Amino acid sequence: MQTIEFHLEGEYIELTQLLKAVNIAQTGGHAKIIVEEGAVVREGEVETRKRAKIRRGEEIKVEDELIIKVV
Repeated sequence: MQTIEFHLEGEYIELTQLLKAVNIAQTGGHAKIIVEEGAVVREGEVETRKRAKIRRGEEIKVEDELIIKVV
């Protein structure tokens, strides 16, 4: 399993923007599909809100293959 650290510069980042920022999704549409398919787990629960506000300290898992740590 691969881990990526994402350094947050503001208060939060929307989930679809985060997926694009770490190159999991090539476009916003692709990011929305990933979320809609239930492939994103936020703090242990499936996240289906595309515009969910992700903040420092949270951990996002994508398809059980990748962990994004927001710092």
